[in-house]
Amino acid sequence: MISQNWRNVVLLVAILPFAGCASIVDGTKQIVSVKTISAAQDVDGAQCSLKNSEGTFYVKTPGTVTVHRDYGALHVDCTKAGYQPGLTNVASSTKGMAFGNLLFGGLIGTGVDVADGAAYDYPSSITVPMTPLPTDHASVTPAPAAGGQPTS
Repeated sequence: MISQNWRNVVLLVAILPFAGCASIVDGTKQIVSVKTISAAQDVDGAQCSLKNSEGTFYVKTPGTVTVHRDYGALHVDCTKAGYQPGLTNVASSTKGMAFGNLLFGGLIGTGVDVADGAAYDYPSSITVPMTPLPTDHASVTPAPAAGGQPTS
């Protein structure tokens, strides 16, 4: 009976270092690159905020930013003068390592990775479409015709 208990203790001590395996391997943060486009052309200099339940992260396009991994979507909002705001939501995906962690780290390791976000990934590159603001042709007043008389 005692040898069975010691075997279980040794097994638990051997497995415990693998608890939170994805946290150890990839961590809870991830670098993503963000670019903005309009009509297949890059729109440089847009100010973007990337938001999830772990915080708000800022980048100027094109650029990279470190975000905290999370189960929820990453809400991206980009603004630049002369353009309508570019909005997109980027879903996270569960890393394959999270399933391996279930085998090697057990429920504790899986629980740690799910709770701290290490079990999830966002795409490494995010492209946000932006639309130019329409030009206001109505505010342009035509020049008067020669002689100061309007033409009809």
